Amino acid sequence: MAEDFELRIRQERAPIYEALEQFRNMRVVPFDVPGHKRGRGNPELTRFLGSQCVGVDVNSMKPLDNLCHPISVIREAEELAAEAFGAAHAFLMVGGTTSAVQSMILTVCKRGDEIILPRNVHRSVINALVLCGAIPVYVNPEVDKRLGISLGMKREQVEKAIKEHPKAVAVLVNNPTYYGICSDLKAIVDMAHKAGMLCLADEAHGTHFYFGDNLPISAMAAGADMASVSMHKSGGSLTQSSFLLAGPNMNQGYIRQIINLTQTTSASYLLMSSLDISRRSLALKGREIFQEVRKLAEYARKEINEIDGYYAFGEELVNGDSIYAFDPLKLSIHTLDIGLAGIEVYDILRDDYDIQIEFGDLGNVLAYISIGDRMQEVERLVSALAEIRRRFKKDPTGMLTQEYIPAQVVVSPQDAFYAEKYSLPIEETEGKVCSEFVMCYPPGIPILAPGEKITGDILKYISYAKEKGCSLTGPEDPEIEQLNVLK
Repeated sequence: MAEDFELRIRQERAPIYEALEQFRNMRVVPFDVPGHKRGRGNPELTRFLGSQCVGVDVNSMKPLDNLCHPISVIREAEELAAEAFGAAHAFLMVGGTTSAVQSMILTVCKRGDEIILPRNVHRSVINALVLCGAIPVYVNPEVDKRLGISLGMKREQVEKAIKEHPKAVAVLVNNPTYYGICSDLKAIVDMAHKAGMLCLADEAHGTHFYFGDNLPISAMAAGADMASVSMHKSGGSLTQSSFLLAGPNMNQGYIRQIINLTQTTSASYLLMSSLDISRRSLALKGREIFQEVRKLAEYARKEINEIDGYYAFGEELVNGDSIYAFDPLKLSIHTLDIGLAGIEVYDILRDDYDIQIEFGDLGNVLAYISIGDRMQEVERLVSALAEIRRRFKKDPTGMLTQEYIPAQVVVSPQDAFYAEKYSLPIEETEGKVCSEFVMCYPPGIPILAPGEKITGDILKYISYAKEKGCSLTGPEDPEIEQLNVLK
């Protein structure tokens, strides 16, 4: 009990926030950057954001520490974050979880190294492979045929990949996927460590696992070596702010060097203070907060499942392996039975009902329920979905369902990205090797990545996604009518 009390007292600190408040009260004359000089030089921006905000948009200085080499308030904030998340080390990241994921992979991989991972990773993972030259060994997940979504990594698949690639340096796991699906992380960590490999976790959508009750296991609790955590998604901090967590066997100084290869030397104190304040809030009140979020998500799931034609899936999917656990805070909804692709429901909600959800793919939508939601907004979403079914329901015959198509890797992502290439009309690329990305964003899972063979099924999927209005990104050609392929 005394230890818990001391922990709570420590977690009540927010050292970056406290230093900024102290700085705000000083009469410092700024002859440094940023050039707006506490907002005075840009009154239009100050009116838009407010003087409280621009007044603490400041540069690194001795009283406020430096993110590239923290020795005072930032270092203390990172130590408090590590304690709150149960990690040995924590790093404040101001380049989003993309930066955290890339730093995590660059820390453990170099050119020619193999890394075992599921194919349904975020583009930031494959971007990191382009940067470092590591070779992906894909564990192609099973697909739920009804929902059209990829599942988690099965234990036997991971074990097989480890046996066939004993020199791989690490295994990477999504914890959870965009849709809330979790693999057996603890078992995968144990398998990786037994084989002398590290285990990494992309926890962009799993911040709440560290602070909620009866939720899937977090990466640090499972013994993973590193994890990338999007505090701005479910943790309440500002967009683009994240944590990179590391276990006791990782070299803190080396990780910092890797981070400093790509992260800005002019870190935003708005982002860092938001991480500091949000960590304090979750450490002190996280269990109560996420209990309420869970109630909202479960209420919404129950109400939506009473509307004929929708399926808001949940923990009933758990099978102990490819769906080892499910994140009950995720509100993923299958829409094909009302004859509408998820992206069509997404567009109707925004255009006709002023409701902005997280994303829609070919068969599902995801409404992100978090610490800022209230019952009245959830009721509005449920009512809108019921009305959309009444107004727009169609015959679902002939609709594509599959969100994931297994990849055929021919060349490493780095070699393909930097290779000699030429552009072809996309319909003429079947059988060629792609040298760029194609993906729907969100969720940002590549349909094609550099080094992968272009198949007829993939071209059909891209055409159908364009027809349904998915936001396709990645290629040099913004219209996705041309595609770069290897010579």
